[in-house]
Amino acid sequence: MTATQGQPVDGDDAGEPTGDDEMRGRPADGGGTASRGAAARGDTVASVVRQWRAVRPELDTAPMEIIGRVNRCAALLQQAEDAPLRRAGLTRAEFDLLGALRRTGHELTPGELVRETFSSGAAVTKRVKHLTERGLVERRGDARDRRVAHLRLTEAGRALVDGIMPEQLAYESAVLAALDADRQGELADLLGELLSRLEGRMQALRI
Repeated sequence: MTATQGQPVDGDDAGEPTGDDEMRGRPADGGGTASRGAAARGDTVASVVRQWRAVRPELDTAPMEIIGRVNRCAALLQQAEDAPLRRAGLTRAEFDLLGALRRTGHELTPGELVRETFSSGAAVTKRVKHLTERGLVERRGDARDRRVAHLRLTEAGRALVDGIMPEQLAYESAVLAALDADRQGELADLLGELLSRLEGRMQALRI
């Protein structure tokens, strides 16, 4: 994947979600359908759910069966997808920046990269400096305003992104092959709906 997941990250190394990161539970009126099916599943989140139900049976653990699994899947996918990045000497955040420059197809200012990568200005400045020193990104000053910089990929930067992306997409396709096309589409729609709601909520909080 080529974009960071949801909220600003000031450092280059975000912590890996653990089993309890989103597993706080909330008061309930008797538990949801997902919780009733937890015992039948054998993944790590199901084990966490059973443990919480044993010590706090009054909590509705249904939300963690979704959020916990989303977090766990994201962590496992990122571990595998970061392997080619490590070989290239890149962090995930640096590759997200390179990917933003590649997929938009034109120069971007640092401020535009902040919005594209969901990062802070300080973090983007740090990553741009490192990638420029490596010869993967180059900057061009604005003829009318010297305070503005325009950033673009070098040929080496473009070649690096174009070499890594097929490997990542092939891995993602292999993982998703466990679901048929209809179920993949359904999952994409559900996640898209959830993401839209979360992004809308975050946007409202910033206003």
